[in-house]
Amino acid sequence: MLNQIKGLHHVTSMAGSAVQNNSFFTDTLGLRRVKKTVNFDAPDVYHLYYGDEVGTPGSVMTYFPFPHIARGRPGTGEVGTTVFSVPQDTLSYWSDRLCKAGVEGLKADEAFGEKRLHFAGPDGDGFALVEVKDDPRAAWTGNGVGADAAIRGFHSASLRLRDEGATGELLSFMGYDKVDEKDGVIRFGMPGGNGADFIDVETMPNISNARLGAGSVHHIAFAVENRAKQLEVRKALMDTGYQVTPVIDRDYFWAIYFRTPGGVLFEIATNEPGFDRDEDTAHLGEALKLPTQHEHLRKALEENLEPIA
Repeated sequence: MLNQIKGLHHVTSMAGSAVQNNSFFTDTLGLRRVKKTVNFDAPDVYHLYYGDEVGTPGSVMTYFPFPHIARGRPGTGEVGTTVFSVPQDTLSYWSDRLCKAGVEGLKADEAFGEKRLHFAGPDGDGFALVEVKDDPRAAWTGNGVGADAAIRGFHSASLRLRDEGATGELLSFMGYDKVDEKDGVIRFGMPGGNGADFIDVETMPNISNARLGAGSVHHIAFAVENRAKQLEVRKALMDTGYQVTPVIDRDYFWAIYFRTPGGVLFEIATNEPGFDRDEDTAHLGEALKLPTQHEHLRKALEENLEPIA
């Protein structure tokens, strides 16, 4: 069993409008945009990152906004709901705030003894807030949500699968413990994690496969401290039979990817070097930052990418 993984690192999804996406995460949810860059493989498309003040691993939601992309179709083989941690007794505040902002899909419930508020993102994305007592992570308060209510980072993510078995075995191999099971959902937890510690597995054998599009999660990333730990994880996964990519430099972290038995794309990402490698912390996310190989495209990209504040 692995011991290098310390919870979630980031979740990357697809979107339509970059302006709408940016407004939702900064104005409505109160997160900080910590990086404005482009997709490594499609530089005419933004890659936007939102999180806490410095983009701490376990807090970062990222997006590829394709202006004319079709809406995704929910189903199995994907991340279903991405869940953020908020302080205890703040869901009424968030319900009022999201309602006033015209956010759709508001629904309160409780699972595993935790109060939750579900809501939809601009492209139908599945989100929830969950009340967590004494989450020690520092909140970003620069976008108008006070420290007494602001999002602390991720709490969990759910995987929608046709069959739990092989993916459950994989999560156990990655260091997760099976901590609870209720109403057909199995909760896996990361002992000693970074706060973004839970994966909920929903088994839906009669549901068709998801179709990737706006509102879909493209991949989910797990955090390791550094490149040495990442290489240990890569070797262990390959020794177990997984097809894992070479290490890829993503400027703000190094990444490896592999497809899970249930169809979900997993990434293992390093905590280093961080989002302040090319911007001062006070100005994260303000300038358009380009990968070195795309710097020669700057003029054309700045003219053609949808302007965002």
